[in-house]
Amino acid sequence: MLIESFRIALRALTANKLRSALTMLGIIIGVGAVIALLALGRGLEFYIAGQFEAMGTNLLFVFGDASGGQEGTRQRLTAGQLTNGDLEALRDPARVPDVLDVTAEVQGGATVSTGRVNAMYAISGVSPEYARVRHWEVEGGQFIDEASLNDFARVAVLGSAAADKLFPDEWPIGQTVKIQGLPFRVIGVLKSRGGSALGNEDDVILVPLTTAQQRLFNLRSASGEWLVSLIYAQAASDKRTDAAVQEIGDVLRQRHRLEPTDKDDFQVLSQADVLQTMGQVTGALTLFLGAIAGISLLVGGIGIMNIMLVSVTERTREIGLRKAIGAKRRDILAQFLIEAVTLALIGGTCGLALGWLGATGISALSSEFPARVTADAVLMAFAFSAAVGLFFGSYPAWRAARLNPIEALRYE
Repeated sequence: MLIESFRIALRALTANKLRSALTMLGIIIGVGAVIALLALGRGLEFYIAGQFEAMGTNLLFVFGDASGGQEGTRQRLTAGQLTNGDLEALRDPARVPDVLDVTAEVQGGATVSTGRVNAMYAISGVSPEYARVRHWEVEGGQFIDEASLNDFARVAVLGSAAADKLFPDEWPIGQTVKIQGLPFRVIGVLKSRGGSALGNEDDVILVPLTTAQQRLFNLRSASGEWLVSLIYAQAASDKRTDAAVQEIGDVLRQRHRLEPTDKDDFQVLSQADVLQTMGQVTGALTLFLGAIAGISLLVGGIGIMNIMLVSVTERTREIGLRKAIGAKRRDILAQFLIEAVTLALIGGTCGLALGWLGATGISALSSEFPARVTADAVLMAFAFSAAVGLFFGSYPAWRAARLNPIEALRYE
């Protein structure tokens, strides 16, 4: 009976091909939009995860937080700030045994010029460990070393994009750039990394940490300590991340002289924390856009109800004849429900193909951002299609099943 019902349903739909196609259009557009958005949203999640993995493994990010710390008149002069002293304390393996490596960064913007090019760039003051912790590789020349750090040397390492813009026609190694009017000798060019969760990392200029603190930005706290913008710590393994976070917190609370009742005046975030936060943002955005696209499914469902009511009216005599030869109400009900679900499933299949093509076309604009049509998205598309057909086909099917066979046979 089920196979026969599907066969009758297909015959009824193909009898009015144009009408059936127009009815399915709302389902096709709705499912296509939902699939495309889910595929792009899932692709964005994998892209962000890949970018964070490229930054380094088991990374912890330590930020200053001025909202915490001591209250009232006991506010410290360095509240909410990280210093070189904090960096050195976190490098002590006896105090943080689950931390493998530590480095810091000073961030700022500055005018950079070469005589022919004059532009604003992000300048980062870093230590030699930065390349190891952040997985940076040098394409040419060398990275910042201990000698440059100790001598407050005016040397710079350029990102690949910055090197192309500042020296479009010549090899940058050995050339001079002026940062805030001070001459810096280019000693290295970094390999391209592309865009990441932290922005375009190819468009940066790295200088020694001490040089950035004392010669470019004069980053000193009111108590006279040299400041850093951010500390990166690499946990010994992914299983020791929580222990490393706890150890870093204990060391910084002790150094910042916080009482047990004081809030932390710093934040320690792991890559998993950042990914979870960004995943919540992208998930909420995808859900919001999917809900908007789902309006098309509602419109498509209304179209299915409308066409099924028309079909019931057109086939009144057929329904009466079926009842006259023994068809029961549940048989008529099942027949029209199957027709509605078949209409929705065909539309859902076409919408799935349309959504996949749309997502693939959009992701083709960027080779680093592929769309991902997952099995759960496909199953959800078919489930939603079937649910729409079942819900909106219920009333027409119930109305067909309730027809009086005598009245139906007399219907002209």
